[in-house]
Amino acid sequence: MTTDIKAIGERIKGLRDAVDFTPDEMAQRLELETDTYLGYEEGANDISISLLKRIEKEFNVDLATLMFGTEPKMSSYFVTRKNQGLAVERVSAYKYQSLVSGFTNNMAEVFIVTVEPKPMETDFFVNIHPGQEFNLVLEGSLLFHHNGKNITLNEGDSIYFDSSLPHGMKALNSKPVKFLAVVIQP
Repeated sequence: MTTDIKAIGERIKGLRDAVDFTPDEMAQRLELETDTYLGYEEGANDISISLLKRIEKEFNVDLATLMFGTEPKMSSYFVTRKNQGLAVERVSAYKYQSLVSGFTNNMAEVFIVTVEPKPMETDFFVNIHPGQEFNLVLEGSLLFHHNGKNITLNEGDSIYFDSSLPHGMKALNSKPVKFLAVVIQP
């Protein structure tokens, strides 16, 4: 199953309607400009995992519900079969496949992330979110950018880092790269 940024925006709008907030009230609660917030609802603006996690905490709604429209039900274990995790094309830079979408109250988000190759002169898509993150390259090579430093990671390499600092990735060698991402938030 694949979803996209417009579907996420529709779910955020539905959440806003459910809590009976105006766009201005929702934007204020999330510390955003109203136009920026409305861009998320319309699917016109990329929405970061960090903002989705903030919405999750502020409104007590599971990340899987925001990203995939599903309600996690499992509390003792959850199995994701090979290539069967819920997928989202959240931004054109990255494709996410959740490996924990059916587990409720999870303490970490776990994804298989695919980064498609772009021209090397293309800027990094930079992300910032609270907590820490672990990435393990499964296929290909990537240029990992962390707080101004660039590090090349090849298949089998991993990195554990402070995700509250700017970070991003680029696929190398004109080939897509897949990596396991474990996001741990405080």
